[in-house]
Amino acid sequence: MSALDIVYSARRLRYRGKYIAATSGRGGTTDRKTEGDSATPRGVHSIVGLFYRPDRVVLPSGWAQPIYPGDLWCDDPRHPAYNHLCRAPLDASFEHLRRSDPQYDVVLITDWNWPEAVSGRGSAIFMHQWRLPGAPTAGCIAMSRSDLHWLAARVTPGCRLIIR
Repeated sequence: MSALDIVYSARRLRYRGKYIAATSGRGGTTDRKTEGDSATPRGVHSIVGLFYRPDRVVLPSGWAQPIYPGDLWCDDPRHPAYNHLCRAPLDASFEHLRRSDPQYDVVLITDWNWPEAVSGRGSAIFMHQWRLPGAPTAGCIAMSRSDLHWLAARVTPGCRLIIR
C-alpha cells in the first residue's frame, strides 16, 4: 500500500494522509458482487475515469470528461454494452449519468468488472456525492461534495482504490 492509494474501510476513506467520511453500499462490502445486490466489491480497483457536469461544476482535473445529455451507463447484464458508457437511446436497462440531483455532478469511475464485463458480476461502481450525509449507496462509494471535489482534483488515472 502507498500514500497514493485511496483506502476505504469502516465508513471512511484515507488518501494522502486525509481522512474522509464516506459510505458504501447498503448491502455492505462483499467478495461475491452480483448485479443488483447493493453491495460494494472488496478488493483493489483502479480509477479509470473522471466525469463531470460542465453546466454545474468547473473542470475538476485536466483529465476529466464532460457528461453530456444522453450519456448513460448500461447496467443490463444481457446487453453487449453491459457496464459501459453509452448514449441514448439504449434498448436496455441503464443509469442516467446526467441526473437532476447532484450525485453525479462529479463521478470517479472504477475498473470493477470493466472493460471486459462478466454478465451479472455488477456494474457502475463509482465514487460520487452522497444522496444524504451518511446514506448508503447501491454499491458505490459516496462522500460529501466538498470532499469529492478535493479528491477529484488530486486523483490521477490508475490510482488504486482499496476497499476493505
